Amino acid sequence: MAKTVAAIVGRANVGKSTLFNKIAGQRVSIVEDIPGVTRDRVYFETEWNGKPIVLIDTGGFEPKTDEPIKKKMREQANIAIDTADVIIFMCDVHAGVTADDRDIANLLLRSRKPVIVAVNKIDTIGALPLEYYEFYELGFDGDPIALSSLHGTGTGDLLDKILELAPEYEDDEEEDDSVKVAVIGKPNSGKSSLVNRILGEDRMIVSDIAGTTRDAIDSKVENEHGKYTFIDTAGIRRSSKVYDKIEKFSVLRAHNAVERADVCLIMIDASEGITEQDEKIAGLSHEGGKGAVIVVNKWDKIEKDNFTVKEFTDDIRTALAYMPYAPIIFISAMTGQRVDKLFDLINSVNEQNSMRISTGTLNDVLNDAITRVQPPTDKGKRLKIYYMTQVGTKPPTFVIFCNNAELFHFSYQRYIENKLREVFGFEGTPIRFIIRERGDEKD
Repeated sequence: MAKTVAAIVGRANVGKSTLFNKIAGQRVSIVEDIPGVTRDRVYFETEWNGKPIVLIDTGGFEPKTDEPIKKKMREQANIAIDTADVIIFMCDVHAGVTADDRDIANLLLRSRKPVIVAVNKIDTIGALPLEYYEFYELGFDGDPIALSSLHGTGTGDLLDKILELAPEYEDDEEEDDSVKVAVIGKPNSGKSSLVNRILGEDRMIVSDIAGTTRDAIDSKVENEHGKYTFIDTAGIRRSSKVYDKIEKFSVLRAHNAVERADVCLIMIDASEGITEQDEKIAGLSHEGGKGAVIVVNKWDKIEKDNFTVKEFTDDIRTALAYMPYAPIIFISAMTGQRVDKLFDLINSVNEQNSMRISTGTLNDVLNDAITRVQPPTDKGKRLKIYYMTQVGTKPPTFVIFCNNAELFHFSYQRYIENKLREVFGFEGTPIRFIIRERGDEKD
C-alpha cells in the first residue's frame, strides 16, 4: 500500500516534535523546551483507519536567517516540503500569527501542496479561544485544526484531514526486506557525510560542528547491490560529557538504532586514530550480537607510506581485541574513495550473521576439534562434550551439551569458536555459546 507522506513544518518551538511523538506513541523525536532542538528530518510510519501515513518532523523553520545551522535547517524543511503529499503547518495559538508565520505561509502557498493549518496549544475544552480565528488570515483552504499536541486532543481530526487531502494511490503493499544498517561512531567522525554520499543528496545536515546530528534518521537506498535502510545516529559522546537531556536522548537513540540494525558500520576518524570511546561504541555492536564492519573514514587526510595501513590495522585489532571477526575498510566519505565497496561487505556480513548450520555438519566439525585438542581436565575430572546444535541466528547462537559446565573454560570455548570460523567463515559476526549440562537437555 502506497504511503501518504505528511511533513510537519513551522517555527521553532511551536510543538512539532511533541505532536510527532504523540502520534507515534513513543519518543521518536527529541522534545525539549529549547528552540531548534530538532535539526534534521525525522521519519515515522504510522497507520490511521487502516491506511499508512509517513510523518516527517522537521527542525524549526526560519524563512530569513544567515546562521549556518539555521540555513541548513531551512534547506531540510524545504526538502521535506518537496517530499510530502500533505503539509501540516503548525502554529502557536498563544503567539498568534507572527511575521515568520506569514513568510512560511507564502512559501507553502507557492508549493501548491495541500496544507493543513494546525493551531497548537489549545488546551481548554469547549469554545475555541478568539486567537484561533486569527489563523484564517493565512489564506489556506478549509478550517484550521485546533490541537493540543501535549494532550493529544485534535490529533484524530488532523489524521482524518491528512487522509482526506492525500492523493489516491493504488494498493501495492510489500514487506520491508531491506538490510538495516546503523552508522555509529563518535561525533564528527563522518557518519552523516557517508550517508549523504551513499544517497547522493543532502539527507542529513553535515557541518564541522561536532554533534550536529542529534536524531537517528532512516534513509532507504536501493541499488544494484540490494535494498538497504541506513540509520544515521547521533554521535555518541563519553558519558561524563553527556550533560544535557538532549544529549542523553541522543545516546539512548544510538543504542536503539543498534538494536534495530542487522549490520553496524563502526565509524572511526582516521585523523584521530582509534580511541577509548571508539572501543566503547564498537562494544554496543558486539554486545548486541550485530554484524559489524569497521569503517576508517577520512583516509584521504592521512599521509601514508607502505606501512600505514598495517600499523592502523594493528592498532584497531589491539584496541578491539574482543571483535577480531569484524572486517576493516579504509574510506573517504568526502571523496567517495572505496565507499562503493561497503555494499559487498554489508551483504556478506549480513549473510554471515544470518547463517544456519545443520546439526550433523556442526557435530562433524566439533568431533574433529575434540580429536585435535582434548577437552580440559580439572582435579581428575575431564570435560565431556556430547553434541552441539544451532538454536538461533543474528547472531549465530549454539547450545553445547556437556557433562560439567564448570569444566568448559572460556579458553576452550574460544578454541571451538575459532574452529567454527575456520570452517564456516562467520566473518563480521559475533558467535554466542550456551553451555548446558546433559541434565538440562529436557528444559
